[in-house]
Amino acid sequence: MKRWRYRPYDQTVVDRLRDEHRLPELVAKLLAQREITNSEDAQRFLHADLSDLHDPLRMLGMQAAVERLRRAIAKGERVLIYGDYDVDGTTAVVILRTAIEMAGGQAEFHVPHRIHDGYGMRSDVIERAARDGVRLIISVDTGIRESAVVDRANELGIDTIITDHHLPEAGVPRALAVLNPNQPDCTYPDKGLSGVGVAFKLSQALLGGLDWPPDRLRRVLTSMLKIVAIGTIADMVPLVGENRVFARIGLAGLSRSVNPGLKALLEVSDLSPKRRLSATDVAFRIAPRINAAGRMDTAGEVIELFTTRDEDQARRIAQKLNQLNSERQQTEADVVRAILERLETIPSAAEMPFIVVEGEGWHPGVIGIVASRVVEQFYRPTLVLSTNAEEGTATGSGRSISGFHLLQALESVHDVFERFGGHRQAAGCSLAIGRIAELRERINRYAAGVLQPDDFRPILDLDADMEFRYISDPMMEQLARLEPFGFGNPKPLFSAKGLRLKNAPQLLKEKHLKMRVEQDKVSFSAVGWRMGDRFDGLALGSEINAAFSVEPDSYWGGWCLELKDFHLAGAAAGM
Repeated sequence: MKRWRYRPYDQTVVDRLRDEHRLPELVAKLLAQREITNSEDAQRFLHADLSDLHDPLRMLGMQAAVERLRRAIAKGERVLIYGDYDVDGTTAVVILRTAIEMAGGQAEFHVPHRIHDGYGMRSDVIERAARDGVRLIISVDTGIRESAVVDRANELGIDTIITDHHLPEAGVPRALAVLNPNQPDCTYPDKGLSGVGVAFKLSQALLGGLDWPPDRLRRVLTSMLKIVAIGTIADMVPLVGENRVFARIGLAGLSRSVNPGLKALLEVSDLSPKRRLSATDVAFRIAPRINAAGRMDTAGEVIELFTTRDEDQARRIAQKLNQLNSERQQTEADVVRAILERLETIPSAAEMPFIVVEGEGWHPGVIGIVASRVVEQFYRPTLVLSTNAEEGTATGSGRSISGFHLLQALESVHDVFERFGGHRQAAGCSLAIGRIAELRERINRYAAGVLQPDDFRPILDLDADMEFRYISDPMMEQLARLEPFGFGNPKPLFSAKGLRLKNAPQLLKEKHLKMRVEQDKVSFSAVGWRMGDRFDGLALGSEINAAFSVEPDSYWGGWCLELKDFHLAGAAAGM
């Protein structure tokens, strides 16, 4: 059972926001709970606009980066964009390459192959670029921990511009310019940008220096935000500040896009072009298909998808991504099943504060998602390792729980790894197979000293108790003003007590739970995804207390409840 916790708020802030902006009490309360505490911030939050973006030249290193890039364009130099294979990295390549071409230049790109090249930048790619006459390399969504690779580029006479958002080491690479709001001495006000967000800021600075009418610049930047929104939402950075501007404007334009690749991608994702898309659509329908390229094959096709003007080619690539995503889902399910079977036979492994599990030949492209599934099941930080006995190496991907900084945990045993990197909630690594046992022992010792017993009970943050009589079209229209929802701006979650089951609960596909619940003669359909194991004990007339979000009912119309947790009325509330 989860621990229910209600988000705190200051009633004086609620009163002020309600009166100054003429907001419903609930909307003002939700803003206060999301730390929107003054009128100016509320105005920007509710009416996010391109004019709310910061001047990109405020970012440390931006002036030097733009000047060098303009010189390269003016001289016709060969420029290489070095990206990453996930959604954030590939969309960043698309944005920066497009901006360079609009400014009159040309740029090649390199996106590593997850299996053959691994994560990060490689010196052999730099050396090949030097032989090909490249004089400027710009990294996107990677590079902040690649000092040795940058040093090699310097030796070869290649200038490098690093654009990244991951946390740096003690120092930053000796590049011509480093653009990362999280680097020391950078006073840029928004620290939460994704990799594509930083690439967009460089693009904004580059295009902003051209002799364009303001209206043209605004149109171009607005158009770019469709791609920026996808990378931003997929990378799970906080959807506040500039990220909220990217997501809100980008999502508004996605369904109206004329880009052949975007149109084809929406089609294979079964997303109607007639409705405004949500962050959930991007996170669960669009992003997995883009990610599938880098997980199962080569991510270079994503750049081709978004840059081709040939509709037939776009459809072919989109259909391939859709097929790769299906293969990814099956491969993921197979690995998850193998891990759960192993942890069931060795219960002590699942009871350790930090789960480390390895398997020969597990597909490196799915182990990050698999780690997330293990965390969902056992609520412990988890590292999943794919081993290669022939080479004696292991490639790992980890996910964490609330309150546990995964990158700091890896840094505590840094000497075990050949390479590692990441952030608070997700990280990757590589190491020799012979050191896995040592890693398991040492990282569990570290976790045992950091985590407390309560940390292993997931927390469900709720916004308010909600009586069914208030759930209506007008209320949902008001809540829609807070969209897009995502990390940093969570979808409102409510609780309701004493709900009576109006019918016997149903089990859908042997894993989902469906029921109809009633409160004071008002009833709604409710579904609990992956809650089939909680079917027992429920019957017609049972009373439950439930935590839920309110969603459109696509079958009957109106609204339904998506259950996040529930317990029989009278049982401990878990608070």
